[in-house]
This record gives sequence, C-alpha cells and structure tokens, in this order.
Amino acid sequence: MAALGLSERERAGCRDLLEFLDTEELVALTDTITNRLVHPESRQEAIHAILVYSQSAEELLKRRKVYREIIFKYLSTQGVPVPPSSEKHQLIDRVKRYWNGQLPCSSSPSGDRKPRAESHEKSQKVQNDDIDHLGEEFCQWFFELLNSQHPLSVQSEETWGPQHFWEDAKMKFCYNTLEKNMEEYVGAEMVSLRLLSLVKEEYLLLNPNLNTDGLKCTMSRHGLVLVAVAGTVHRGNSCLGVFEQIFGLIRCPMRENTWKIKFVNLKIVGQNALEPGKQFEKPSINYESNQLQALYDGKELSLMESQKF
Repeated sequence: MAALGLSERERAGCRDLLEFLDTEELVALTDTITNRLVHPESRQEAIHAILVYSQSAEELLKRRKVYREIIFKYLSTQGVPVPPSSEKHQLIDRVKRYWNGQLPCSSSPSGDRKPRAESHEKSQKVQNDDIDHLGEEFCQWFFELLNSQHPLSVQSEETWGPQHFWEDAKMKFCYNTLEKNMEEYVGAEMVSLRLLSLVKEEYLLLNPNLNTDGLKCTMSRHGLVLVAVAGTVHRGNSCLGVFEQIFGLIRCPMRENTWKIKFVNLKIVGQNALEPGKQFEKPSINYESNQLQALYDGKELSLMESQKF
C-alpha cells in the first residue's frame, strides 16, 4: 500500500534518498516523525516507518536530519545537474520537479555502478568547493544553541554539552577589557563549560556577522575545516564590544555529515579597551586563506594577537 501523502514515485525517490543516511540518523528521524511510537529494529524498518508516517515528500525533505548534502548527493546519483551553491530549499524544489517528471536527467541512474562512482567523485569535489556553506550552517547552529543557554532565552531542543567537541578539544580565550587576559582550556568538558559560562553566568550574547566580510572558511589538506567569524557581544540592551572566533572542525567518522569541534580560539575586545573617541568598525574577518591555514600549523596564538578589530 502506498504511503499516506506520498505518490509511488515520491515514495521510491524518498527511499533511495534515505539510504544515504546512516542507521543512527534513520532511527532518530523515525523517533521524530512517529513521536517515538515506532521502534524499528533495522534500517529497512526505519525507512518504512518514515515513509508511512510522513505526510508529504516536502515535509520529509525539510526535516533537519535530511541534510542539504544528502539531497545534493541523491540528485547527483540520479544525474540531475544542480549548482554546488544551491540552498536546501532550492534542492528540495529540484527534487520535487524531478519526481514530477519536469526535469530531464543527464545520465541514467540504473544499476550501473560507474555513474554512481563518478557522482561520488563529484560529491567530494562539491564538499571541497562548498566549505563556505558548511561554515555558515555551522555558525548558525553553534551560536543559536549557545545563546539559547542564556537564562532569559528560549531553550533549544538540542542539548549543549561536551558531545559537540572532540575529547582532546582545546580552547584559547583572549579578552581585552581594561587589560589583556588569556585563558586556555583542554578537554571537551572544560571547553564546553567555559563557553557555557559566558552565556549562562556572565549573561553575554554573541551575535555573529555571517555576511561575506564577517565569515571566512577554508579546509586543510588533511580535512580540517577552519571557520573564522566576527560579531558583536551584548548584555541586555547594551553592546559591550566585538568578538572574533575561530573554529577547527573535523568530520566524525562514525556519523556522516556530523562535525565536531577540535579547537576554539575566541577573542573579545570591549568598548572600554578602545582609545577615547575611537569607534568600533563593523566586525569583519581580514584573514586570507593561507593565514587561516597557518592555524593548522600551530600558530593560533600569534595569528589571534595579530588581528586588529
């Protein structure tokens, strides 16, 4: 029997797309869609439950667990050309048009392994070319989750904690209010707690500038993604200063499309640290890609100190 709300073509397409998710993600998606009323014992049971209880293909594609990269990879294997810079909503529209027979495909997605291998190579290239999008999505997720820990904020459904960091994560925190200070932390628990205390105990809110001039990203040859972001620091209705934060992200090998934080460099400059009469400029990142790459070579501190707001 066809799944409620999905046509046969949509059901077949969704099934193929869901195969790109790992088992843990499929189970989590099943829990969300069925409100934990169904407990699948295999990948296929999870996929079946997702298809049965999804009200529409669009509703399923918009789920947070159905990552943008998953949709892109599915379209690639189907031979449907899409620009690497496409947003998730654009990819969803592309998928819907493809399932409705409104789009031609450039290659046959039949059982031939060769097109799939070529598509995999293209996917890898897209990942390399799409680091900026990854950095933007990461920053939106990170700052929304961190700021939600503020006592007066609406709590996020997701839990803040050391699970978002590698066990040997490191943090360097430089702040300049009346005088310069430097703190260092090692370990997922310590890094997580120090960041949490900024928001939960010191009542700060970090507002990132995710425009082109406020966000720079690059990837090392070893797969470390470097994300540099600038923004403003607030307490209540007051803007206290500006911040610059640099993250080192490494993909989790056990969970596809999941990245964890390897290191964090955070620098905050307060209004009272400025010379009299001097005004803050719009927070921006002035690093070039090769300067960000220098972070990978252990030059985090010197680079942080050299940046001028």
